[in-house]
Amino acid sequence: MLYAVVDIETTGGHASANRITEVAINIHDGQKIIESYSTLINPKRDIPDYITALTGISNEMLVDAPSFEDVALQIYQLLHNKIFVAHNVNFDYSFLKHHLSYAGYDLQCKKLCTVRLSRKLFPGKVSYSLGKLCNALQIPIQNRHRAAGDADATSILFNLLLESDADGIISDMLKKTSKEQVLPPHLDKKHILSLPNKPGVYYFKDSKGKIIYVGKAKDLKKRVTSHFTGNKPNRQRQDFLRTIYHIDYVTCGTELMALILEANEIKRLWPENNRAMKRYEHKYDLYVFEDQNGYMRLAIDKHKKNNYALQSFNNLLEGYNFLNQLVDKYQLCARLCYLQKTKTKCIAHENGQCFGACSGIETVAVYNKRLNSALQDIASLQPSFALVDEGRENEELSCLIVENGKFYGMGYFTEKTYLEEGMAPIKDNISIYQSNSYILNLILHHAEQFPNKLYKL
Repeated sequence: MLYAVVDIETTGGHASANRITEVAINIHDGQKIIESYSTLINPKRDIPDYITALTGISNEMLVDAPSFEDVALQIYQLLHNKIFVAHNVNFDYSFLKHHLSYAGYDLQCKKLCTVRLSRKLFPGKVSYSLGKLCNALQIPIQNRHRAAGDADATSILFNLLLESDADGIISDMLKKTSKEQVLPPHLDKKHILSLPNKPGVYYFKDSKGKIIYVGKAKDLKKRVTSHFTGNKPNRQRQDFLRTIYHIDYVTCGTELMALILEANEIKRLWPENNRAMKRYEHKYDLYVFEDQNGYMRLAIDKHKKNNYALQSFNNLLEGYNFLNQLVDKYQLCARLCYLQKTKTKCIAHENGQCFGACSGIETVAVYNKRLNSALQDIASLQPSFALVDEGRENEELSCLIVENGKFYGMGYFTEKTYLEEGMAPIKDNISIYQSNSYILNLILHHAEQFPNKLYKL
């Protein structure tokens, strides 16, 4: 069995937008290094100043160096059919796999991470960064942050790990069923093993316990594991692999409840890696207010966080279509509803479809009475119901409540309580959550799909 102990230097932290500037590979037969290779690589772009400060590799040093395409075949032949070993292996592997693929070579290797191995075989160290770990183990490092120097130090570390592996941990890691090859370097496998095959919400945490990502799952173990499969070179994946130290989770009765909890937790915690859900908000609302003359007015406007909305819409056209229907049905004034903004009198008044509120002909009391009828119609369209579904355990049921078109909350109860006491005590004991059109649409869609779970309130 041959190992390729690898270290690379790059222009930045993730493969999809950065290049390799240096590669070092030590071929190891399980006892000693039998072949070594290292080369500088011209990335065909300027090296950032902070990278030069860290590695000492400057633009001038790379002018006459080969391009990656020039050495790709040699690198591929060295790595092919070897076990790929590196300190934080997924970083080095993702870069080489990505750039080899562009050169026409498909790298497929088993991997070993010396960070993960060191945590298992040398537990309790203050730090598992290569420099501090080598210092603690009295491993000399020459040319720190240069590929050959770090690869040589990693090779000595790998020798110590092989010698210390009395329990066959390395062979276990290399089994196809093991997840060790794909897990982040600082994440203990026990966090994965402890995850249940149930719906829920999971939390990725960094070294200080800060939540950096929140996700939902139909199956917590499968979903969390899926984050670490493959070799995507994008920045988000690489940030995950570098910063995830711990995983917490909350089980839910259904995937729908997990979706709702996820949306609320992202709004509450604002994790740095939850970009898409952070941006979600319904964009337009229907508001009612009284003008200086006493006429009640309806208006579609952009969503305002602390304003009470009669109805919410995902786009402006949807809002205007709804408002136009109200204007036609109740013969409201188009100008007072801001559907017409140019003339002093609305076109509907000229056509006999408006009774003249826009010109003061129709009194405030008469017009407002008709508009209040429209408001009652809006209110009557707002559904109130409960969705009763599976709970987290066999003897438990879950419940989501929508009241007057707003998501009220969700929780759990025993079937006995539900049958004997009805829905009133459940509403008093469930957890109240924020509502928005995203959550409400999820619930309405589920209710439409599963009408047998629906209980009208």
